[in-house]
Amino acid sequence: MKKKALYKSTFVLVTTGILFMTSYTTAEACTTVLVGKDASKDGSTMIARNEDMGTAWAKHFFVREANKNKRNFVSDGNGFSIELPKKHLKYTATPEWDVSDGLYEESGINSNNIAMSGTESTTAKENVLELDPLVEKGIAEDAMVTVVLPYIDSAEEGIERLGKIVEEKGAAETNGIIFSDNNDIWYMEILTGHQWVAARVPDDSYAVIANTISIQNFDWDDSDNFLYSKNLQEFISDNKLTDDLENTSIRAIFADTKEDAQYNTPRVWYGQKMLTESDKKVDDTDFELFVKADELITTQAIADILGSHYNDTDYDTFGEKESDKYRPISVPNTMESHILQIRNNVPDEISAIHWLALGVVDTSNYIPFYSGITETPKEYQIGSDEPDEKSAYWTYRTTNALTNPYHDEFKTEVVAPVQEKVWEHMTKAVEEIDKEAGEIAEKNPKKLDSYLNKKTKELSDYSLKEYKQVNKNLIKKLTEKTNVQHNADL
Repeated sequence: MKKKALYKSTFVLVTTGILFMTSYTTAEACTTVLVGKDASKDGSTMIARNEDMGTAWAKHFFVREANKNKRNFVSDGNGFSIELPKKHLKYTATPEWDVSDGLYEESGINSNNIAMSGTESTTAKENVLELDPLVEKGIAEDAMVTVVLPYIDSAEEGIERLGKIVEEKGAAETNGIIFSDNNDIWYMEILTGHQWVAARVPDDSYAVIANTISIQNFDWDDSDNFLYSKNLQEFISDNKLTDDLENTSIRAIFADTKEDAQYNTPRVWYGQKMLTESDKKVDDTDFELFVKADELITTQAIADILGSHYNDTDYDTFGEKESDKYRPISVPNTMESHILQIRNNVPDEISAIHWLALGVVDTSNYIPFYSGITETPKEYQIGSDEPDEKSAYWTYRTTNALTNPYHDEFKTEVVAPVQEKVWEHMTKAVEEIDKEAGEIAEKNPKKLDSYLNKKTKELSDYSLKEYKQVNKNLIKKLTEKTNVQHNADL
């Protein structure tokens, strides 16, 4: 989640002679969902996040070739610099359309099937930050994926690499960052200018995280499940931040929770509510980070969480009761959402899928891009802050803008049926591609990348065609809502 967000955006769209405007007060934030391999239905690890910043700000999707990054990296955002290794892996990435303030590659999977998502922005207590201030030219969100993901061989190695950078060069922001491989998911929190912690997600659990420092109980001696900066214990003890270091809560010491009750923990409540029956209430502020689900979790279940807006409650964003009381998970300024899935039931060559939904998840759809691709569809490489009729971002973003004026009616009658149709098509296609690609990987591996390029392009084309028709249908529905100002009998 970016710090440079637009706090209030007005979105104007001109399509086929129709002009309309929708205005939202936006809240810059992200929501994360993590699922351990034994908590998922197919035994995969899944890390997912909505990237929220601007209502009209296109994201692109690229495959970064191996060994193409500049060795002397300098951020265009804040001047952070680092010398990078000579060699690096191929990886997928979702950068900004305008990189003048930094790349913000946000999410990706490298050719070793290691996934990374960053960041989940957090807020630390001011009195703690005074003890170890943030570093103006330290590492920030815009650079993290670029300087870490292509250089790691495991999720834990991602923690170690980023942790070393934070300790040596400092951090410009407090953030949450996620790494995963086929066995492990690690969640890392940057706490101050040079201090950080990380916790391994239990295999049988999931987490819903919403812009607040969330790691609680911490076992300093369990290096299999907890990692931390080299002098964090001394930092806490020397500054008398707790009376009981052995039983400390990282959240209790570091988290600024002033806005949690309205802005953050209600999202945790609703996300957990969708997966686990509980007596918890929306105004509770004490939630366990790692929770067990009532049923095994699918990609569809994650998509439902990330597209939710307190559905079927008094707090539904599109309801008539308390629609503006709490910040929802799905918001108009979601630019892209991803589910990074690393599977254990298929060959390694096809085990990683970068599920990508551009625009607002409530009305968009996730496309399964196998990480073995070497190129992305051209529609995912274009788009800006001006509406267009070609880019994938604006196709999906337009759907949301056209739906929202009459959300419940248009979503139910026009959008939801196509969402279900496209999702079913994608899940069936994955089964077919897995079978064919598995055979190619075994018999003729040199042809695998071109096959995956072709198949994922077909999936992208299918969804874009369906959504372009949805947009036409929505425009027709909107014209029917025009008030008649004359006497029809004359």
